Formats: sequence, structure tokens, C-alpha cells
Amino acid sequence: MEFLTAYQKLVADSLTHLNQGKSPDGLYQPIDYLLALGGKRLRPVLVLMSCEAFGKTAQEALPAAQAVEVFHNFTLMHDDIMDKANMRRGAQTVHEKWDVNTAILSGDAMLVQAYIFLNGYEPKLFQSLTTLFSKTALQVCEGQQYDVDFESRNDVGIEDYLEMIRLKTAVLVGCAMQMGASVGGATSKDAQQLYLFGEQLGIAFQLQDDYLDTFGDEVSFGKRIGGDIAENKKTVLVHLALCNSNENQQNELGKWLSETPKDDAKKIAAVTQLFKDTGADKATLSLVHQYTQQAFDALEKVDLNSDMKQRFIAFGNWLMQRTH
Repeated sequence: MEFLTAYQKLVADSLTHLNQGKSPDGLYQPIDYLLALGGKRLRPVLVLMSCEAFGKTAQEALPAAQAVEVFHNFTLMHDDIMDKANMRRGAQTVHEKWDVNTAILSGDAMLVQAYIFLNGYEPKLFQSLTTLFSKTALQVCEGQQYDVDFESRNDVGIEDYLEMIRLKTAVLVGCAMQMGASVGGATSKDAQQLYLFGEQLGIAFQLQDDYLDTFGDEVSFGKRIGGDIAENKKTVLVHLALCNSNENQQNELGKWLSETPKDDAKKIAAVTQLFKDTGADKATLSLVHQYTQQAFDALEKVDLNSDMKQRFIAFGNWLMQRTH
């Protein structure tokens, strides 16, 4: 996947010292700090890939890619405040390193900056990009609110959960691909079809993240395995376990997920075993495969040559085979 590394470097280099020389430092330094922490840069990479697939250069799509990446990091900065998170990508979160007010204001500035990146596109394309971008930004907020609401509700089903992750995570992946395709000169039909590919792949990505948090390798995953269980998060594994459990298993799972012991190793082990006993682990992997296949089905309808389609397929397969 050498092409992936090249795209990632292009995005990373373009964001290095984005706000160097700007003042006040208290507003802009936290932005550069968060962006410098890295990450997979998958969303902006998809913008660049989608643009090149339709004949334009990655450089022409770079402003759109920057917009998507800065917006994504804005959501992370504010999510960390809401989650009271101490660490992000192995480093202090912005609100811990500075303070909550700084993180709120710097995050707001990032949202504005994301739109500024799009100003250089000609009016018709600019209107198309900002309309999609605004719709997506609002959907991400809706998904985040659902996620917050679900923490205190006991009537949330698997379909509710899937819709929440579609909004919170997947629509931005779809948006990235449609924006790139639009910059590349794709027809409206092809751009929208590529959106569906990204959206379905985004759902599969989040479902696999849920799986890896419990069943991944701690060294590869980069954080403690079982963190979602320890924090009583109602991931897809919890929903599938409840759907496929008997009364005793439901009661045991409910008991563990209502407790926050100081030593949570026993809790993590017990809930992990319940996921295995109820088949939630295998059912989650089945859903990952289902949404990945739906993504590939959407890709098949895009008017692209086979080489370009194979590049997207290779990306999708790589994404679903990751261990972190």
C-alpha cells in the first residue's frame, strides 16, 4: 500500500505548522498540537484517492482533504472534553494540557478553518462542496448526541446503534469520498455512489473498532484491551450479546455493566467470555463482512476502470484486516 503512505505524507506535510506565526498563541498552538499528534489520516486520503480516480491530481483535492481532516480533529477536540478523556493518540488531550475553555475555543476555530480551506474552489464546485460538508457536519453532531443519549437509555436496539455510528462516524467517510470525486470531475451519480461506498465502509470500520477493543492485540491496537467494557460502553458487542443471550446471561451482563470496580480485570474477563458464549464476537465479524460487501457492491456501480476500482478494493480490504 505504498500509495497510501504517499497520500498520508502529502496530508501531514500540508498541515505541519498550519498556524505558525498566527496569534494569539493560546488559540492556535492547541490546534497545531492536536494535528501534530498524527493519526491514520484515512478520511483525507480518501479525498485524494477519489479525486485522482476521476483524472485530476491529488494536489487539486488537497484543500478539500485538509478541510475534512481539520473538521475531524475539531470533533475529537470537543469529544475529548465531553468524554473527560485524558489521552489522545498517546499524548495529553488539549483540555488537559491547556484547559477546557481553550479546547472549546480552539475547536471552534478549527471548524471555521475547515470551511476556509474550500474557499479556493470555483463558485459552483464551492457551493456543492459546502452544501455536502454542512449537511455532514450536522449529521456528525446528531450522531454524537445520540451517543450521549444512549448512555442513559435501556431501550436502545441494534438498529439504533447502527444508525448512531452511521451518523457519528460513517457519513464523514462518505463525505470525504464524494468531495474528492466532485473535485475530480465525477458525475453527480458517480460521486453519490462513491459516497455510499465510503459510508458503508465507515460503518464496517467502526464495528471492527468495537471488536478490536475487546478482541484485538494490545500492542497492535495501541491501547488497553477491554477499555470499552471497563467504561460500560454499549458497543455492538453488547447489543448482539443481549439479542442472543438467555435470561441468566442477560442478568449477568447487566450486572457487570452497572458496576465500576477499582480492579476491572475480572469484569473485563467475565464480559469478554459472555461475548464469546452468546456468539456476539462472531456476529460482530459477520456484520463487518456484511457492510464491507455492501461497500464493494456500491463501488461496482461507479463508472471507473478496473485498476481504479481495485485500488479502492485493496484499501477496503486493508482497512478491514487491520489490527489497530
